[in-house]
Amino acid sequence: MARDEKFTKLAEEVLKEVGDKENIMNVTHCATRLRFNLKDETIPNDETLKGIKGVLGVIRAGGQLQVIIGQDVSKVYDEFCNVSGLQNNSVVNEADKPKGKTTIKSFLNGILDALSGSLVPAIPVITASAFFKMLAAILGPTMLNLISEQNDFYVLATFVGDAGFYFFPVIIGYTSAKKFKASPIMGILLGAIMLHPTFTGLVGKTFSVYGIPCSVQNYGSTILPIILSVWVMSYVERFFHKHLPSALRSVFAPAFTIGVMLPITLCVVGPAGSFLGNYIGNGIIAIGAVTGFLGVAIIGATFEFLVISGMHMILITFLFQIFATAGHENFVAVGMAAATYAVAGMCLGAALRIKNSEQKSLSFGFLISLLVGGITEPGLYGIGIRYKKPLLGLISGGFVGGLYMGILHVGHYTLIPSTNLVGLLAFTGNGVGNLVNGIIGCIISVIVSAVVTYYFGFDKNDPIVKGN
Repeated sequence: MARDEKFTKLAEEVLKEVGDKENIMNVTHCATRLRFNLKDETIPNDETLKGIKGVLGVIRAGGQLQVIIGQDVSKVYDEFCNVSGLQNNSVVNEADKPKGKTTIKSFLNGILDALSGSLVPAIPVITASAFFKMLAAILGPTMLNLISEQNDFYVLATFVGDAGFYFFPVIIGYTSAKKFKASPIMGILLGAIMLHPTFTGLVGKTFSVYGIPCSVQNYGSTILPIILSVWVMSYVERFFHKHLPSALRSVFAPAFTIGVMLPITLCVVGPAGSFLGNYIGNGIIAIGAVTGFLGVAIIGATFEFLVISGMHMILITFLFQIFATAGHENFVAVGMAAATYAVAGMCLGAALRIKNSEQKSLSFGFLISLLVGGITEPGLYGIGIRYKKPLLGLISGGFVGGLYMGILHVGHYTLIPSTNLVGLLAFTGNGVGNLVNGIIGCIISVIVSAVVTYYFGFDKNDPIVKGN
């Protein structure tokens, strides 16, 4: 079967199982998953979806049905849009979705859905920016010392890397507006207003909006203030579009929307979001300080289970806040690295232990997918969830690797949203020793996980380890 035909068939089967186009409000994708917001979430049968060839797993989290595909997800997504007639990142009117009772669970799912829907599309910006920050760290005085801080390329790489992070509220203004069904251009404008040099220059000074006192904040590199602001703006914008005459709508709806949002954003929602982000970010730092190296080890042992639940996006959200304020992180991000390479070790241990040629080949494929493509889900679901016992290797490797890095106070100095081999360069920025110990810690995770998986991950009488 031709490659495109394989993806087309997979897309057609998934479309059928989720209830066809009529049941889809929104469909997007991240690095490994098709993410559906459905009108009737009871229609899809999870077990039937899991049985489709090419589907690695199914998760319901954050108010979404998440179908795990792996590194070919973008190709499957394109085919899905073709066969369904939906446009990329299209949002369908959800007026006919049954309105369920609001519960704590649905509220938390809504928050998770909003965070992931706003952040996932912005990952390419983080990746590109982190790449240039990484180049500056490697080539500059902190590591190889090949170029000085006055070198033109060092200056270029530094401000290009900083730009993506500093202006992140503008990017998130666009992505969150699409998520909340507001005008993306208006989301960009709102983010730009929050970062305008005149406004940020007022930090520490008395300022008011329409006479309302304003606590001026520097919103560079922040996430929560713009997401909350755009969420409110989506309702304000819809109100004006609904009530203004059509002849006046194109001019006055945008102006009135921004006019209303200025005091809401600059005086209320923005400062509240900044406070909340700082509070939670500082809380994570405090937990890391209290738990020390043991905390890093626990993150290493458990983080991939957050990935399975989809809850990892919450931690990743507040990593932005921590990097923006502290410039580095030596708790969650380091534990995440240990967990990632523990998955690699689990894949390696399984590949060496399994005798069935097809499953052995798949296991090596999962390993390569992780090391090259930075995708953990194929191994996580194809080995860990499928056979269960290899998860002992994952937990052990993540714990021991995290323990090593925690004891030596290894830190991440560049926020690189990639878990492949390139992601190891996140340890650059604080001398060669930090990088070397970071790499050693990840190797320890691989070795421990592989050994535990090999010896304890399968029963000796399991047919899969006895040959074809």
